[in-house]
Amino acid sequence: MANSAEVTRLAGVSALSRRTDLRLVPAVLVTWSVALAGAFIDATWSAAVAGVFALAGGLLLVGARRHRPALHRARTVPATIALACILGAVVAVDCAVMANTREEGPLAEAVAEGSGVLIHVLITGVPTEVRVPGHASGNRWSVDAALVEVTSKGSVIQGSADLVIVGGNGWQDVRPGQRVRTSGTIKAVREGQTQAALLSASSAPVVVASTLDIRQSVADVRRHFIEASGWLPPDPAGLMPGMVTGDTSALPESLEADMKTTGMTHLTAVSGANCSLVLGGFILLARCLRLTRPVAGIFAACGLAAFVVMVGPEPSVLRAAVMGTVGLAALIGGLRGRSLTFLCLATIVLLLLDPSMAANVGFLLSVLATLGIVLLATRVASWIPVWVPRWLAAGVAVPLSAQLLCGPVIVALQPQFTPYAFIANVVAGILVAPVTVFGTLAVPLAVGLPWLAAVPIAVAGTCAGVVAGVARFFAHLPGAALPWAEGPAGIVSMVAFSMMTLLLVWVALHPMQAIAGIVWLHDAVVVILDRWPGKRVCGRGTTNERQRGIHVPQRLTKSPWRKGPPRR
Repeated sequence: MANSAEVTRLAGVSALSRRTDLRLVPAVLVTWSVALAGAFIDATWSAAVAGVFALAGGLLLVGARRHRPALHRARTVPATIALACILGAVVAVDCAVMANTREEGPLAEAVAEGSGVLIHVLITGVPTEVRVPGHASGNRWSVDAALVEVTSKGSVIQGSADLVIVGGNGWQDVRPGQRVRTSGTIKAVREGQTQAALLSASSAPVVVASTLDIRQSVADVRRHFIEASGWLPPDPAGLMPGMVTGDTSALPESLEADMKTTGMTHLTAVSGANCSLVLGGFILLARCLRLTRPVAGIFAACGLAAFVVMVGPEPSVLRAAVMGTVGLAALIGGLRGRSLTFLCLATIVLLLLDPSMAANVGFLLSVLATLGIVLLATRVASWIPVWVPRWLAAGVAVPLSAQLLCGPVIVALQPQFTPYAFIANVVAGILVAPVTVFGTLAVPLAVGLPWLAAVPIAVAGTCAGVVAGVARFFAHLPGAALPWAEGPAGIVSMVAFSMMTLLLVWVALHPMQAIAGIVWLHDAVVVILDRWPGKRVCGRGTTNERQRGIHVPQRLTKSPWRKGPPRR
């Protein structure tokens, strides 16, 4: 047993010592920066940025082919930067097209004048309840739509443009695929939004036509799932649909507040953990059916695509789904251990498809959480003693790694410190898998066989109830939400706090190496003081030190922090 544990530990150390592939990191930084800047500049500047990056990328490629350096790294660096520039140019072109639609599209004149319009639109989203200043009484609903035609000052204008509609009663009943007519006032959207305009509807929608839309079928499936869970107590009945499909419409407000206090709101945003569990479940099912590797990969990819359609293409879900698909393709092709490359590739693909994701905070948190898991989780888990079960070590290392990288962004959005967030997420993380697996199994059963769905709903609901209890317990402990500095000071202090936390974890799990490091620092200070200007005799200290019998080390040994794990 001891030998097998030692082999496992040495294998983990060997895996950690492999060189990390950073070739796609510049491409991610450039594409993200260009996409973020493109949301706040006009079409002319976006086109200029595209030209500059395209020219830089072309020059780098020409220079690299002309000189043909002998070293592999010397060939890779120009190609890496050239790829980043070309991808940045592509994103800038996409941003220029969207900005041109806002500035010169069919709704530009109506936005500039702020006049009333009669508009014909195609509903493309699901209505969500919003709070609008000045409308304290009555519900307001927001829904995405695509322009068909607009009538302004007697002239009819046809064209394509995306817009968001905010209206009162009646708008909660519209469904994707419906063509509706309404009237209202066209307004400009906030900076960073991709829609061409915002319509403040002054009348209820009038449905003139309806076509089949998969999003409407998905909304009906989610509604059936919520109805099938209605017999559960309020907390699990509202939390389980959120953890499975991301639908928080039935989540009690008090539980939502407690989850914000304990930093557990990410559990209701379907992301990487859910997609990984679903993808792993389909792969395991394919293995049980003895499918070949390519067929199993196609089967798992189709299952993951169905799950994404069911929960809705949110940025975090798309990121996790694309990364899972890329990782699955690499696994089929025989490539393993390239998690950072998979994350970079998934992020680049999503930014190319939708540059507006660069300004989405949820997408940023999702990428940072995955980055923390990729860079730190395996290393932190390797620090934990070998006698600790691996599932428990991973259950501690994964949420800690994600929390360390997401902490600075969270305090920038909500300047408060939640000391119990890590413990609460570790306890709740054990129950995420059964809720996701049994809840996902119950979703199709709730539509066709609701009586058969009662069993998986009961299992998933019980686990979701425990998660809700964890959130309520930690949220009501003393000091559950402590104030934190706002602005850059809060972000910098949280970065320092995260680094200090990681150092303290290492010291707690490596006490002997920590003591050796302290001794090494002491020797270093002694040598520095010995070399301070003054009388020295043959490098053995000053004359006064020799007369007083003070011993000064003649040289330092190698830093104990650079040593490998101690031999047993």
